[in-house]
Amino acid sequence: MTYTCDLCVHAFSQQQDLKAHLRTHTKEKPYACGIGYTAFARKENLKEHSQAHAKEKPFAFEMCNKALLKESDLKRHLRTHTKGQPYACDVCNKRFSQKGRLKVHLRMHTKEKPFACDMCVKAFSEKSKLRRHLMIHTNEKPFACEMCNKAFSRNFDLKAHTKEKKFACGMCVEAFSERSRLRRHLRTHTKEKPFACDMCVKRFSEKPKLRRHLMVHTKEKPFACDISNEEFSLKPTLKSHLRTHTNEKPFACDFCNKAFSHTSSLKCHLRKHTKEKSVCI
Repeated sequence: MTYTCDLCVHAFSQQQDLKAHLRTHTKEKPYACGIGYTAFARKENLKEHSQAHAKEKPFAFEMCNKALLKESDLKRHLRTHTKGQPYACDVCNKRFSQKGRLKVHLRMHTKEKPFACDMCVKAFSEKSKLRRHLMIHTNEKPFACEMCNKAFSRNFDLKAHTKEKKFACGMCVEAFSERSRLRRHLRTHTKEKPFACDMCVKRFSEKPKLRRHLMVHTKEKPFACDISNEEFSLKPTLKSHLRTHTNEKPFACDFCNKAFSHTSSLKCHLRKHTKEKSVCI
């Protein structure tokens, strides 16, 4: 079968060849180069043109010796140097992953506050800050405490509230921010010792105290002195030992100018002032 051109005498054995030929009459160029501005009537011509580009690498990178074919490749390569933060502040060099975040950051330097409150004279650098501020006027309190019925306009105020010592001890003036800490404290009043040692008759009010005690049985000494290589079961014992090297004396007597390395030495010394009759070891 022969495919003949209606505009000239040319004839073709394949339809796609006729289609390509017709573009010489219509001047249509559907195959565009992705790098430059050149376009072609035939796909084969674009392929030939692209091979010429393959040897060129017009987009050179200043931070390394790499040169790339496309601008999009250059942008992608840039992220390997900037760790996904291609937008840098000209004032302080801080980098951002999004252009919008850089824009907001720049207002910190320019002191620009484009978001003004309609209900008072205050203005803000960010829309989100204006929204939070408006809650003061509307009395909106979206941040509620899960432990009581108190609600707040700002998340910051809720966080401050949760840190308050709401769990008070009924037996003394102590108060705690967490219920678990109050429970632990109550054992000092009740003398309850729920944590028992499996290797002796000793019991403890707290789990960490039991763990420390178990080292007495296992002979485990994980705390070593860097100066004398002596090893200790407990960290406080190591700290106390280190004072023998540093001659540090943090425990001072309130009655005289004497200071001591250990609390036990201070207690023994205080008996001289209180006239308490006890033997110091």
